[in-house]
Amino acid sequence: MQNQTRIIIENVQPQLDGGAFFIKRIVGEKVIVTANVFADGHDVVATCVKFKHEKDKKWQEVRMTEMGNDEWTATFKVEKQGHYSYFVEAWVDYALNWQHGTERKIQDNQHVKSELLEGAEYCQAILKEASKEEKAYLTKAIKAFQDEKLYNDAIPIALSAELHHIFYNYPTRTLANTSAELKVYVDRKKALFSTWYEFFPRSASQEGKHGTFKDCEKLLPRVAAMGFDTLYFPPIHPIGEVNRKGKNNATNAQKGDVGSPWGIGSKHGGHKATHPELGTIDDFKSLVKEAKKLGIEVAMDYALQAAPDHPYVNHFPQWFKWRPDGTVQYAENPPKKYQDIQPIYFESGDWKNLWKELLEVALFWVEECDIKVFRVDNPHTKPFYFWGWLIAEVKKKHPDVLFLAEAFTRPKIMHELAKQGFTQSYTYFTWRNTKAELIEYLTELTKTEQKEFFRPNFWPNTPDILPYALQSGMESVYLHKYFLAATLSSSVGIYGPAYEYMVSAAMPGKEEYFNSEKYEVYHWDWKVQNKLITLITRLNKIRHEQPSLQQTNNIQFCNTDNEQVIAYYKFDDDRTDETLMICNIDPYYPKQTWVQLPLQSLGIQPGQTINVVDLITGNSYYWDKEWNFVELQPALPFHLFKIFK
Repeated sequence: MQNQTRIIIENVQPQLDGGAFFIKRIVGEKVIVTANVFADGHDVVATCVKFKHEKDKKWQEVRMTEMGNDEWTATFKVEKQGHYSYFVEAWVDYALNWQHGTERKIQDNQHVKSELLEGAEYCQAILKEASKEEKAYLTKAIKAFQDEKLYNDAIPIALSAELHHIFYNYPTRTLANTSAELKVYVDRKKALFSTWYEFFPRSASQEGKHGTFKDCEKLLPRVAAMGFDTLYFPPIHPIGEVNRKGKNNATNAQKGDVGSPWGIGSKHGGHKATHPELGTIDDFKSLVKEAKKLGIEVAMDYALQAAPDHPYVNHFPQWFKWRPDGTVQYAENPPKKYQDIQPIYFESGDWKNLWKELLEVALFWVEECDIKVFRVDNPHTKPFYFWGWLIAEVKKKHPDVLFLAEAFTRPKIMHELAKQGFTQSYTYFTWRNTKAELIEYLTELTKTEQKEFFRPNFWPNTPDILPYALQSGMESVYLHKYFLAATLSSSVGIYGPAYEYMVSAAMPGKEEYFNSEKYEVYHWDWKVQNKLITLITRLNKIRHEQPSLQQTNNIQFCNTDNEQVIAYYKFDDDRTDETLMICNIDPYYPKQTWVQLPLQSLGIQPGQTINVVDLITGNSYYWDKEWNFVELQPALPFHLFKIFK
């Protein structure tokens, strides 16, 4: 490649797969750009980051600062939703190079008449761009540089900080080089910070019958009072009657069995209909509206599959896979079989119409019912490029819409879904229990390139997963698992009321609920109050008050001398809010430990006193040492300290 520029630009970060995918931010966040920039020889190099929103006409720029070893950095803030573009531009700054070289010669007592004439040319070149005051200074400089009688006046001008400032602000950028253009997608704040609560609408009745949307409305104050801002429902569509599953996933349903909500579609309609026993679409709209009044967004399940009696099966048989014996291929995850579900056949020759219809399903709920959040069921079993297309199409018209990927699968597949545009992702937190496991996993999420695109949402349980740790039924386990989820990740969720009621009966040898609510209507006592509910409520309130807990990446683990106690420090981007979490993960015994404060990160010296206030209990302590003593009981196994310096 022929290129006359002398500048090399390498290793521009952040970027994903050479710019094939966009990184992610929310409105008001910063993008810290780094790059390796250098030229041949010893000339002065200058560089900047240029950036603009997709709807802006002009590029903005911020100059980069050298950190040493030809590594440069600059930061810009994203102020609006949508796509931003950014790239690095760099050049040999001949004017500054002239000033630097002239200064060295003057220090060596050399006569610089010729150099001053050259400086006059650099001043002349930027006269038109300069402000009125700057223009006057440049004119004065040109006169002095060109008149040998004014040599003694010219020298201090040539060396002046003011001239340096003018040259810096008006570079000529001769033979500049640029990096490839990269992108960042900017979402609303809920993309990063959200608190989810899931329950089955059909179990919402407080009168021992099949629940309705109206029953759900009555539970909204309970959800709001506990501090949840997102209410997620399993599918609300008609449930298939053909091959309907019975209790505990029994192959043959008995009379009265209600089936799995994920077996979508029947004679009552498909993905654009509601289950008749739950109510009408107008009833659902009313629920969404009432939830919004309480600061709650309703999240829908977007499950792309069909029951055998879904209208799609008759009207669009080409969208399903048919076996040689004429029967349809139902869903399988060997050894599991899902006879009540038929997967959509994305390899269909009619794929364009299929994609169009599935997009219309999502847009129907967004535009008809004001749904702005989708939890997507098993996205890893559908093509990646389909998701990239669908999410982009939805967000073109409705940028507020967010997508949570329910994909407990291999890491690279989960990462690809996030790169294709999923806003948030379920994670392996559900199975991370030891101190070492938690530190290793959070380090991976927050200190590698995953922090640029993979937004974790920590769920201790789901209707599909009752992890072995929770099968103990011990209150201390439920307490510390929610505490960790809610303070390690800025997005957290639970399946309730199974979680706060500490339901722990499992299928023998499996991480599944016994008598799973997926296959039957539950009749909960929604009026129960207990310690776990009280502490979940308190934690959720604190999360909404402390900016340091509304992000995930600014975290530093602190040393403790007890492997059953984990401690970590969090801070917001501006370090105006700092918190320290300490948690006993042993559910059986009290634990004593010494915790090392991260003095350097806190910006304090040894011996300097800080005040730590436990936001759970209100207790306050003054610490003036690097190592501080803590004792935690299983009955209340954590501290959540706000730090005052």
